[in-house]
Amino acid sequence: METMALRQALLNRLGHFPQRVPLHPTVGSRTDEEAYTRALVTYNVEAGERDSAWLLMPQGTPPPDGWPAVLAIHQHDNHYDLGKAETAGLAGDAMYAYGQEVCRRGYMVLCPDLLCFEERRPTRKVRQANVMDDADYERFEFTKRLLAGSCLQTKYLHDLTCAVDLLASLPGVNRERLGVIGHSLGGLEALWLASYDARITAAVSSCGFGLLRTLVRDGINHGFAMYVPGILEICDLDVLVGALAPRAFLLTAGETDPLFPIDGVRSIVEKAQHHYTQEGVPERFQSILFPAGHSFPDDVKAEAYGFLDRWLT
Repeated sequence: METMALRQALLNRLGHFPQRVPLHPTVGSRTDEEAYTRALVTYNVEAGERDSAWLLMPQGTPPPDGWPAVLAIHQHDNHYDLGKAETAGLAGDAMYAYGQEVCRRGYMVLCPDLLCFEERRPTRKVRQANVMDDADYERFEFTKRLLAGSCLQTKYLHDLTCAVDLLASLPGVNRERLGVIGHSLGGLEALWLASYDARITAAVSSCGFGLLRTLVRDGINHGFAMYVPGILEICDLDVLVGALAPRAFLLTAGETDPLFPIDGVRSIVEKAQHHYTQEGVPERFQSILFPAGHSFPDDVKAEAYGFLDRWLT
C-alpha cells in the first residue's frame, strides 16, 4: 500500500479526533538543577481540558540554530500515579528517567502526562468512593471513545501532537530537530506519533510494541492504547515502522520480554531493514535486541541516546 493510502486508511480506523484549540500555555516557577532547569507547564489539549508537563531546559549557551528538542513519553506498568514525574527523574524507577538524562545531553525536553496517569487520573473523591479506580478509568476512557467513533490511541495522538506544538513553539528550540523517546506505553506512542506527525525527525521506542498478530496468537493483553479498531484489516505494526523511512527510528526489545513475543519483534526488524534499504537509507533504522526482559538498561539507553545525537544534533 502506498504511503498516502496507508495514512488515510489508518486515519479512517483511528476515527474522530478531538477539536484543536489554542494551547494558552502557562509556565510555573523554575527550579535550577545541575546542568538544567525544570519548570511545570500546563496547556490546553481540548476545550476545558488541560495537560501538564515538566519542561526540562539545558543550561548554558544554546547552539546557533537552537536546542534540539525531544518529547519524553512515560510508561504504563499499571503505575497510574506516575507519569511525567518518572521521565523527569522526580519519582519512580531511575531506569526510566530518560527525559532528564536526554536533557543533560543538551536537549530541550517536554515530559507530559498521558490521559489516565498522574495528574490526569480520576479525582481523589472518585477513587476514595470506589466508584472508579485507575484501571476502570482507563477502560472507561477507551470504551466511551469507541461509542463516539474513536479510540484511546486517537486521543493520545491528539494530545501528544499538542505537546509537539508546545515544544516547537518554545524560544531557543530548533524546530527542524524534533524527536521522541519512550518506554513500554511510551515506546508505543513514540511509534504512533512518528507515524502521525511528520515533524518528528527521529524516534526511539524501548520495548514498546511487537506484531499485533503475535499478541492475539499468544493471548497477551495490553493497555487499551494498543487497540485501534480494524487495524489488522489494513496492516500490522511492521508496516508503520517501514513507512517511517527516511526518518530515523530505533527500536529496542528484550529477548525474554513476556509482553512482546520476540519472533514478532524479529519479523518487524527484518521487514523494516528491508524497507529502509529499499529507500536507500539503511543507516536510519536501528534495532537493539538484548538478553533481558521488559526494561531499558543503561547500556541500551546509551546506544539509544547516541542514536538521537546522530540524527538530531
